Amino acid sequence: QVQLVESGGGLVQAGGSLRVSCAASASITSSVPMAWFRQAPGNQREWVASIASTRSTTYADSVKGRFTISRDNAKNTVYLQMNSLKPEDTAVYYCNGVLWPSRPRWDWGQGTQVTVSS
Repeated sequence: QVQLVESGGGLVQAGGSLRVSCAASASITSSVPMAWFRQAPGNQREWVASIASTRSTTYADSVKGRFTISRDNAKNTVYLQMNSLKPEDTAVYYCNGVLWPSRPRWDWGQGTQVTVSS
């Protein structure tokens, strides 16, 4: 019954940057590892990045060096800073709590659409 609300998506040109946010139920992100996932049309949902309560992070190879996951426990919010965006990054981005490093724990939110134009 944890509520997850993603926001911040939009349309950006290749090479640009965007930051998406995930607001979780109060007090959840302070103690639970969190992650970002994405799903492009016709594709399976894939894991992107995770951050532990200690702020340790891990990333999918496809986004290493370009994306940065962070969290603000006081705000129960997780962020994904996306730089050097590529058209293949186009997807609906979702957050979720995880069993480390990438096993989803809860029901999915509605996600936020990120579209990268060529």
